[in-house]
Amino acid sequence: MLEVSRPKSLKKIKNGALMSIAHQDLSGWFRRPVKRPDAQVRLICFPHAGGAASSFRPWQRLLPAGIEPVSVQYPGREDRFADPFVGSMDDVVHAVVDGLVPLLDRPLALFGHSMGSAIAYEVALELRRRSLPEPVRLLASGRPSPHHAAVGDIHLQKDAAVTAELMRYGSTPVEVLSDPELRATVLRCVRNDYRLIETYKPRQAVDPLDCPISVLVGTEDPECGEVEAKTWGSVTAGSLTITAFDGGHFFLVPQRTRLVETICRELGVVDTTTTSAWPSTP
Repeated sequence: MLEVSRPKSLKKIKNGALMSIAHQDLSGWFRRPVKRPDAQVRLICFPHAGGAASSFRPWQRLLPAGIEPVSVQYPGREDRFADPFVGSMDDVVHAVVDGLVPLLDRPLALFGHSMGSAIAYEVALELRRRSLPEPVRLLASGRPSPHHAAVGDIHLQKDAAVTAELMRYGSTPVEVLSDPELRATVLRCVRNDYRLIETYKPRQAVDPLDCPISVLVGTEDPECGEVEAKTWGSVTAGSLTITAFDGGHFFLVPQRTRLVETICRELGVVDTTTTSAWPSTP
């Protein structure tokens, strides 16, 4: 079972007192689809390249009351469309950890899909570097460990090549890619995120993470199968579990019921009472 006692050593950090989340707004980097002040654990979710906080909503609403989901909203998309893109992994990680400080009044777990799993890993390292509470578990989806992931150069390619990459994954509706204006908007975001992840150099940690890692993979994912999932064992001194789901790289929404069951099991939250389902579209 998950240890749910709240840290008592966080009376004062970050230039002042750590206030309860009930009395402080979330950072502009975070979106919370449902507020659960009595949750045992907060699940911080990091989207894939080109993705946004809304991509997690179809399954986040199925989580039980013991888990409060909070999604990272990268700049340059949805309600942050006018915000300038970030240029590097360090920029993202530092901004996210700054914003996480008021959320440390209860245990955190980190969930990242594809590019988001690498960001989640770096966030866990940065929390440790700042002597802040580390996550109770890292859940990595759809990508090998940062030190074993293949590095491409899609961000340097012409629009046709980037569009072909999106079609290969099946992550963007054909209708969107067929509309010149919508396609330009999508490619603007995707190209930036690919640049971020393709120029990212994983930090060489002196010691592996202490927290256990859960890896989630699609059985038909061309980028990360069970063999690649095992590479996450090299970055943790804790346990490693691997769960396979039917589907490709974007199995999260089609497999949302089983996904939630897996998250609850891995976090040790046994309460299966859920709220009403979110609409099925991301």
